[in-house]
This record gives sequence, C-alpha cells and structure tokens, in this order.
Amino acid sequence: MSISNYDDVGDAIREGRALREAAAYRIRFGLEGLTFRNIDVPDPVPTGRQILASAGLDHRADYILYAYLDTGDFEDVRLDETFDLRGKGAERFIAFKSDRDFKFSLNDRQLAWGHADLLGSFLYDLADASPDEAVFLEVRGGEDRIIDPDDRVNLEGPGIERFITAPKPQTGYVILVNSVEETVSDKHVTFEQVVKLSHPNAPPETNVKFSMTYRNAASFPHAGELGEGGSVEVKKKGTVFNVTRTVQS
Repeated sequence: MSISNYDDVGDAIREGRALREAAAYRIRFGLEGLTFRNIDVPDPVPTGRQILASAGLDHRADYILYAYLDTGDFEDVRLDETFDLRGKGAERFIAFKSDRDFKFSLNDRQLAWGHADLLGSFLYDLADASPDEAVFLEVRGGEDRIIDPDDRVNLEGPGIERFITAPKPQTGYVILVNSVEETVSDKHVTFEQVVKLSHPNAPPETNVKFSMTYRNAASFPHAGELGEGGSVEVKKKGTVFNVTRTVQS
C-alpha cells in the first residue's frame, strides 16, 4: 500500500476520521499570536520539541507551546513529552519565546498566553465574538470594563483576569423623529438637527417653514414646542419629535 506524502490533521478532525498513515502530518502553527501557517511533523505523536523543530525554531531555546483545541481551550504541550495528534482534536499550535505563561479566563474557558501583554483583538478572535458583541474585563464589585480590539491588556497583576463577551453597549442617544428611530451622538439636540433628520433631502425653500413639538425630554419642560435656534436635552432613549412641513403662499 502506498503511503501519501502527508495527512492533514485539520481535515481528519473535520471529516471525523482517523489519521491515515503518511510520511508527515500537517498542522497549523502560530508564533507569538494567532496567525497560523502550515507545518509538517514527522510523527503522529510528536514531542513538543519536534513541533518546534518542524516550525524551524531552535528547540533548545526557552519556548512555551500550546495546543489550541477545537473546543477553544488551550492545552499545555510540554517540550519533552509527546502529544497525540490522533485523538486530541487539535490542529493548531501556538508557541511563545518565553519562560513563563500568564493564565486568564475567557467565557469560563481557562486559557494562557506567553506574554503579560495581550492585544484586545486576540481576545475577540479567541472568543469568536460576533459583530454585535464586545469583550469585557470583569471587575469585582464594580462596572465591567469594555475592551476594544486596539486595547492592550496586562495579565501580570495578582489573580487571574476574567473576560466575558456580551452585547455591545448602546452608544449615542436614540430619538424618535416622525415615528422613525434615529441616533444622535450628543444629548443636546437642536431644532436644525431634527429638521435635517426628518427631511434629509429637502432643498432650501424660502416659502417652506418647519414647526416642531417634542415630548419625553430629559430637560425641563419635558414636552412642548421647539423653535428655530432652540435645543432640548434628550434621554438615552425615548425622546419623541414631530416635525411638520408647511408651504406658505
């Protein structure tokens, strides 16, 4: 029976089959992050040092190696011990040139990183966050802190940092203009702003006038009429405006 040049561990996992006998076994390897490339290891049960060597790294140097399981968990791969590619559900491996790791929790999964400095975008990738979700750092006894993708998180503090994903917080102020929801960036809304929202494509006409009423405002009075040059303070959500366009003869 002929032996193929390599078998792809990821393909075997996705197809739910056992690894075939091959001259090499293809895995995905990342160095210092979540950008992966293909490498081939010569054994289906390689040591951590074999994986590093197959990636072109000096296996005698100080490296930390993790298997990134298809469950989303990390598993420590000791350099002098074997890792069985045939049944672990891992095609991705991440190495760090470091002599210590930093533990953290993400959506109750116990993960680790090879450096104290962790980019927020890595947390989003590890969490597989949807566009409507954000990553938050849990703050005991306080308000959880949102982590932006460009933020850098330090994992060196005492205890284990705990992160969760949740719906993105609402930004801006949602108002109702002629029964249509609109979002404005500031709580102070002017007459001219509301007119532009209600009639965005209206050409300037000297014989056209706009009148406006509002209700459920944050400022006092909470309801009334708003004239040109005026403004009101709106609530986070729920202030209502009605705009009427009148053509004068």
